[in-house]
Amino acid sequence: MNPIPTISDVFDARRRIAPYLRPTPLYRHPALCELLGTEVWVKHENFQPIGVFKARGGINLISRLSDEEKAAGVTTASTGNHGQSIAYAAQLFGVRAIIYVPEGANPLKVAAMERMGARVVAVGKDFDEAREHCGRAAAEDGYRMIHAANEPLLVAGVATETLEIVEERPQIDTIIGPVGGGSGMAGACVVAGAIGPRLRVIAAQAAAAPAAYRSWRDRKLVEDRMATAAEGVATRVGFELTQRIMWDRLDDFLLVSEDEIDRATIAMIEGTRSLVEGAGAVPLAAALQIKDRLAGREVALICSGGNISLDQLRALLAGGARSGV
Repeated sequence: MNPIPTISDVFDARRRIAPYLRPTPLYRHPALCELLGTEVWVKHENFQPIGVFKARGGINLISRLSDEEKAAGVTTASTGNHGQSIAYAAQLFGVRAIIYVPEGANPLKVAAMERMGARVVAVGKDFDEAREHCGRAAAEDGYRMIHAANEPLLVAGVATETLEIVEERPQIDTIIGPVGGGSGMAGACVVAGAIGPRLRVIAAQAAAAPAAYRSWRDRKLVEDRMATAAEGVATRVGFELTQRIMWDRLDDFLLVSEDEIDRATIAMIEGTRSLVEGAGAVPLAAALQIKDRLAGREVALICSGGNISLDQLRALLAGGARSGV
């Protein structure tokens, strides 16, 4: 069983990451404040060099590999964002990386990983099939397999985004973020656990891929369907480490529909004047569900990523025009 990271691990991760990544902006956007009727801040992880918060975890983990592990190389499975984080960190530290992605993975993310020197292998109909294939290949070839969620160093690394939020804006009392594998919100729970009950942490996931939500609700790891178009939250099972952390500290967990994600993505792009992918808009979709509960609170939405392809953006805007969004 993997150890749960502590707040000391998060501070240590920040020291590791600091030479390579700057803190991301925390901006107040009046359009979103008006939309939700309360004070809203956005943590812009879509401004990371690879456009996603997971860069933090990748650097924290890859920087700590042994010489033997670095020589052997690393492998992982991803729908794209986690894979980019590993490819980015592997390039920084001169480590060979093989990334397994599901067939039909976001071409923008695949191309980015390849540009960073990773070998990308497309296999399986979804993330979990790619992950299973990756595990078999790692065992056969001797690579260090990096799990997308069950890695304490990844969780501690991405927890630094929440640490930056509470240090820059201590008045924030509610953090809402998306869940796929759950490393980001597990990291938020680690930081919130050190602060105390004043800081509420709310997770959200696509209703079309609710395995993490059901695992949290039922307090056991479950498998469910995976039919969301938001690949950043497209997982079919719950994961042990991140679920244990969320079971202990997460305040609430919401499901949002595909239509809600699409509308929130358009609202985020328009309201923040920046590119936002579906997973990065899930927190806004969730906040709109509980708008009345957020009145009078100061809310941070974690915009986890901005890796939306041009084809996805065209389809989103065309659909929004047809539906009157």
